[in-house]
Amino acid sequence: MVKIRLNRMGRRHQPFYRIVIVDSRNKRSGKYIESIGYYDPLNNSNQYKVDEDKALDWLLKGAQPTDTARRILRKMGVMKRYDEIKFQARKEKGVKESNEIVEPEGEEVKE
Repeated sequence: MVKIRLNRMGRRHQPFYRIVIVDSRNKRSGKYIESIGYYDPLNNSNQYKVDEDKALDWLLKGAQPTDTARRILRKMGVMKRYDEIKFQARKEKGVKESNEIVEPEGEEVKE
């Protein structure tokens, strides 16, 4: 499974995180597929930056964010866009299914 999670960088007592796309079987700070942003918790404003298009693309491909990554993506507005796209897709799928007239095949009603 592909996950969106934080990769710890920086020195001791001065953490800095990259937001990365990684196979869930890899180590926390191991090999990753792609880096999509960063998060600096020591900055007074908890500075973070995410490439929203890449994050949305990976979410649509099925990547699952960890809790902290989900919180950061929510602050950036990526999760809202993702939910809107998924809702629109479900809505369109429901409209297509409800417009189709289903007739039983092979069975005729005899009177």
